[in-house]
Amino acid sequence: MPEPAPAPKPRRPRLSAEDRRASILEAAAAVFSEVGYQRGKMSEVARRVGVSEPVVFQNFGSKAAVFAAVLDHAAARLCAGLQEWAGRCPSIGTWLGELLEPGHLVTVHARGTLGVLFSDAMTVTAEPLVLDAARRGNRAVARTLSDLLAEGRRDGSIRSDVDPEAGAWWLISLLASQNFRFTVAPDPARQEAALGALTLRLLTADTTA
Repeated sequence: MPEPAPAPKPRRPRLSAEDRRASILEAAAAVFSEVGYQRGKMSEVARRVGVSEPVVFQNFGSKAAVFAAVLDHAAARLCAGLQEWAGRCPSIGTWLGELLEPGHLVTVHARGTLGVLFSDAMTVTAEPLVLDAARRGNRAVARTLSDLLAEGRRDGSIRSDVDPEAGAWWLISLLASQNFRFTVAPDPARQEAALGALTLRLLTADTTA
């Protein structure tokens, strides 16, 4: 008696062009945040999405363009996340304390996070697309931080003499220079905690008076 023919495999639903690009960006963000731009392979991105590698290039054109799009998307997510986080706190000063908490600071550029994407991007000096996206992303984050610090001045939790824009770039610079401190400081975790506490004292209003 002949064996029954194997049942046909269910066909993968066809994604719209927008959904396909979104799925590629999600997979690429995961790959780049795990292994970095230089080691990240488009073949691995394609494998995670379930498409061929040429499909990735058809949608974006180049590896640098993929990474640039990942950075743009990551910046939008980061800005929205910061605003949502601050919105859950009773004041901007409280939110800033959580942002600068030592346990959070040491994970900002951990593998698999959005922070590591921007840290990695600034080392890709040979790719103008990537550097332009990194600049756009950092400027967008700076605007979000500046708006939050300005709100903190209004709610009284941030010092009235703090320039919100300067404070925003100070925070970004503090986070961006982490890798340097982790490389050369004798006790990086202690230094992160001390710098976070110092920044908090510089920016927040004294509510004990």
